[in-house]
Amino acid sequence: MKHTEKMWALVFDRQKDNWDQTKGLRKMEVVKPILDEHSDPDDSDNVLIKVIYAGFCGSDRGIWFRNSFKGAIFDSLKKEKKHRRIIGHELIGEIVQVGSRARRHFGYKPKDIVSTESHIICGTCYQCRIGDNHVCADDIIIGISRDGCFAEYIKLPAKVLWPTDKNKISLKVGAIQEPFGNAVHCCMKVDLRGKTIAVLGCGTIGLFVVLVARALGASRIIGIEPVEQHRRIASELGADEVIPLKTNPKKNKEWQYDRPVIDAVLELTGGVGVDVAMEMSGFNSSLNNAIKLVRRGGDVILFGLKSGESVIQDFDRLIVNGISLHSVIGRRIFANWYVTRNLLESKKNGIQEKIHDIILAGGQDTIFHIDDFDPETFEKAIKEHPKVLLQFS
Repeated sequence: MKHTEKMWALVFDRQKDNWDQTKGLRKMEVVKPILDEHSDPDDSDNVLIKVIYAGFCGSDRGIWFRNSFKGAIFDSLKKEKKHRRIIGHELIGEIVQVGSRARRHFGYKPKDIVSTESHIICGTCYQCRIGDNHVCADDIIIGISRDGCFAEYIKLPAKVLWPTDKNKISLKVGAIQEPFGNAVHCCMKVDLRGKTIAVLGCGTIGLFVVLVARALGASRIIGIEPVEQHRRIASELGADEVIPLKTNPKKNKEWQYDRPVIDAVLELTGGVGVDVAMEMSGFNSSLNNAIKLVRRGGDVILFGLKSGESVIQDFDRLIVNGISLHSVIGRRIFANWYVTRNLLESKKNGIQEKIHDIILAGGQDTIFHIDDFDPETFEKAIKEHPKVLLQFS
């Protein structure tokens, strides 16, 4: 007998929503996933999870406004012969069913609380075999190239799950361990102890960087951010100074660095520049700001992402000044997750409380139950807050 039990989910439906003429996600009833090892032997490696909270990410925002991941979504739907993709990849949930091998190899059992790595790695490509599995050549991204967690239930391989102690990490904070891990990865690229750093772009991950950098020993943190609310939040989280980034109509090219920002950072650092510049926005001008305001011999961490070409201004100075560029994607699996756990479980750094009280605004207008989902209200929230959560149970 064909399985027909339904659940609520937020989806992109390519048959009903023209990518270039629509926005948002549809709340729909879809078939609930199940574990059935008799029909699908691979289910022995899988786990069925009841989603409690799911975080809405910058990537999800790109899908909502139709400016990111069209190719990956459409190609994967074509391969699966489907027209509907459940979005979402940040979650905290409760295990309700465990495949036989997943139980045996990982020890998972019903009622365990888990989060998840969003990249399902192959384990056999060159990168995976030499320990660089965070850049797996054949990875599958949850909520983009396979169905995600904006749903009441999700089925995932046990190998990507991350056990979480709800007595040490609150469920709301536990739901956003994955993006917090991005900030951990950024801050572990170079040694931050005793260093002065600049965070260029205090969006969600940039705000997490402020928390992580301080916990990992940065002595001075300078934020650079155009949005007043985000500047305020960065200061509340512990940034020592936050410089406003203003539109400069006199710039000849949009990719040029911003002279007032450079001058402000140099003044704050005695003319030296920062030791480490964290470029979190992806804008071309911000990349050139980062290169210009870092000291000779300093490091630039590149996390912000925008498609298309970019221009590096005064490229010769990049070499002459001995500046090192470091690209960051995702999290090192699972090295960054262990550090994430330790930082969040620590009672000394106050990170959990700051995430809940400041970034999530104590849950005020940042948590939306699927039963009450309204696209207009939700869109307003994702525009106004650095992080919002969807609640499913």
